[in-house]
Amino acid sequence: MVMKSEKIFYDIAKHSLNKKDEELCGDNVEIFKSDNRLTIVLADGLGSGVKANILSTLTTKIAGTMLQKGSSIEETINTVMNTLPVCNVRKIAYSTLAIIDINKYDEASIIQYDNPPVFYKRKGEIIDLPYKTLNFGGKNVKLSKIKLMLNDTITLVSDGVIHAGVGRILNHGWEWHHVADYLQKQNIKNSEKYNRRLVDTCSNLYAGSPGDDTTAVTLKIRNPEITNIFTGPPDNPAKDKDVVRDFLSLEGRKIICGGTAANIFSREMDKDISTSFDYIDPEVPPIGNIKGLDLVTEGILTLKKLLSKFELYSNSISEVNFNKKDGATLLMKILLEESTHVNIWFGRAVNPAHQNPDLPVDLSIKLNIVGRIANILKSFGKTVSIKYL
Repeated sequence: MVMKSEKIFYDIAKHSLNKKDEELCGDNVEIFKSDNRLTIVLADGLGSGVKANILSTLTTKIAGTMLQKGSSIEETINTVMNTLPVCNVRKIAYSTLAIIDINKYDEASIIQYDNPPVFYKRKGEIIDLPYKTLNFGGKNVKLSKIKLMLNDTITLVSDGVIHAGVGRILNHGWEWHHVADYLQKQNIKNSEKYNRRLVDTCSNLYAGSPGDDTTAVTLKIRNPEITNIFTGPPDNPAKDKDVVRDFLSLEGRKIICGGTAANIFSREMDKDISTSFDYIDPEVPPIGNIKGLDLVTEGILTLKKLLSKFELYSNSISEVNFNKKDGATLLMKILLEESTHVNIWFGRAVNPAHQNPDLPVDLSIKLNIVGRIANILKSFGKTVSIKYL
């Protein structure tokens, strides 16, 4: 997810693996954001399954809601400590807790209770955060405060990350310093790929059968990257000239999806369209090129393939192979790895070939596909807007 500061953006990704044979994850991550505050909470419920899931969810909801409502760190931690039951056998609370709380001045408070130490990366190096210890009823909580800088990366993890591979590939699990070395080598600018790669590696170390619930959430401080997509002609051809002018004036990448839309831009820009005849993927039409635009693709078939790729990606923890150069793969790479903001300009002129006669006339297949793509992008933390023309 992304929250706007005056100069920087907060790019967040979270991924989890359920313990083998468990339907619910015992870890939980909640992200709370407002105009002046961003709060990320990770809790790891004791044990696994339903009980752990309920307790970790309770923990994240209480902590995040209180901080967003203006409660102090001390009030929040006290409330969480007094609310969670204590295990009669192990004499510890039923959930660990890690919080990143950021104010409008880009000042972060990082709170840690019984969780693996946070991974803080600055200028390419994992650094040790200074902290003070707060005591709540005999329980020690670490509190760090730091002014955030562009390109900083913060990763919170549950125990499943540093236990990955224990008893299988590794004798003692993937210990904290091993994870730190691994993350330090990852030169990745977007949180989605950075965090996904970490959890995917854990899955591999567990040989696909996690011995513990495994969760990581990563916050990256980065500059905004804007991608603008134009698909479908405007409902009124008289708008073409003004729409093209306004679209070309936008900041960021400019992508056209659709043959009719490409022809409109070619005409109004007085630029030729060159089309590739290479069918890299037989299910995706070839891409085109108009000088001054970053990518030109076919419309409905390419967008449908893009949606299919995103849905497969959403249901997996593995990374995507972006070596293919078909329109859907190129578009997915740009949207997933190179964009924080996606602005979609959707022309409402109806193409009869794309219309389902069983649906009302105003619900085109293309509109449905674009809406679903927008929702998936939002789930990946992108800021998405759709403008109807």
